[in-house]
Amino acid sequence: MSSKGKVMSNAYPLTNEEATEIAVDAYVYASAMVQMEVHRRVLTNQEVSDGKQMRGPMNQFYHLRNFPDASVREVVGPNFDTLYSFLWYDVSDEPLVISLPESTGYYYLMPILDAWTDVFASPGTRTTGSRTITFALVAPGWCGTLPEGVEKIQSPTCFGWLPGRTRASRETIPDVNAFQDQLLAAPLSRWGEPYTPPAGTVDPNIVMNIAPAQQVRAMGAATFWNLFGKLWQANPPHYFDYPMLHRMARLGLVASHPIEFDTLPTQSREALTSAVQLGQKRIDDFWTKAGRIRNGWRFDLHPLGNWGTAYLVRATVAWWAIGANFPEDALYPVGIVDDTGQPLDSTNTYVLRFPKNELPPVNGFWSLTMYDSQMFQVANPIDRYAIGDRDELAFNEDDSLTLYVQRESPGKDKESNWLPTPPSGGFIPIMRLYGPKQAVTVGRWDPPKWHRV
Repeated sequence: MSSKGKVMSNAYPLTNEEATEIAVDAYVYASAMVQMEVHRRVLTNQEVSDGKQMRGPMNQFYHLRNFPDASVREVVGPNFDTLYSFLWYDVSDEPLVISLPESTGYYYLMPILDAWTDVFASPGTRTTGSRTITFALVAPGWCGTLPEGVEKIQSPTCFGWLPGRTRASRETIPDVNAFQDQLLAAPLSRWGEPYTPPAGTVDPNIVMNIAPAQQVRAMGAATFWNLFGKLWQANPPHYFDYPMLHRMARLGLVASHPIEFDTLPTQSREALTSAVQLGQKRIDDFWTKAGRIRNGWRFDLHPLGNWGTAYLVRATVAWWAIGANFPEDALYPVGIVDDTGQPLDSTNTYVLRFPKNELPPVNGFWSLTMYDSQMFQVANPIDRYAIGDRDELAFNEDDSLTLYVQRESPGKDKESNWLPTPPSGGFIPIMRLYGPKQAVTVGRWDPPKWHRV
């Protein structure tokens, strides 16, 4: 190493431009796991779950008993089609055994994400069917013995997240709550015996009134990189990450080793400091431009749920919609522009017309959810944040369907099909397609255009 801004690797120095390029790539690579950790801290900083917020202790299920209201800000892009059942796990000490009940009559999915936000298992209606299933999440390298009837599912990392969802409507909430109560989780050493999960601990130093994504965005370089250095020690990189790891090593970031930002070479510190802002800009720019756009809708980025080396896609989804599923479980087209090519804005009124027999083709269900420009729900006069096939929609005489997306009521006779927009500014509508049929996953079906009235 040289004190004049050079990092030596195999006797070949980096230019400052090369160092910055590597640092930006490293920021994009690291940001998803930092996002996961900040979400984990905020969402588990609770003694017990109150059933209203997306928070509860580690290694136990906690549930939203109703749809979130307009005040919820813990997770961007919450849905209003399902009731959430969350479980943040840490299996570094011992496996966690999870039991999912028979689900006849309940469409559900329980994707499990590792610390890098990759979905590595997805029990639920599509994959395991309606039978009871019991499995143990185990840490990397765990080689113990499990009880008979308990399936082993190896987590690629020691900590991770299960953001479960069960289809619900306002009318079926009590039944879904009863289903949620049958979801069980216990340490392997306590499985098969009466078990009451312990109360969680509350850390007063954790910031609770700022959304996790915004906390990460506000991090300085030293905070970000030192935290990442702690995380990748307990949560090893994937086996296909070596090209990125070798590049990062040239800055002094050695895989699965602590990062002490202040002791890094001057050139590395300067590059990694610049990378925070430059990396965020790369992610933001990608979010506004990426994806396949058809009829004014941007379809999901690819790959989805299991990212491989698509680090920019992974980072972008973690920033804007952490917890994405496999495409076979759910797809989320995002409304971008209207039929004149202009961005969607709540000063305008829009209609979406689905011709006869051209409703979203799904094996599960579908909805259209409304968010503001920051991907949060906004209070409205009829307390409706989403509309879809679980609602009593009014069809036209020719069996087509018209949805009214606007700020003001379209009239009492049309309110059954009304999705309110925010009081002002741009908005982000997301169509959720659960169990999409092949016509959707291969691009043969598109939602209708946003017709501005």
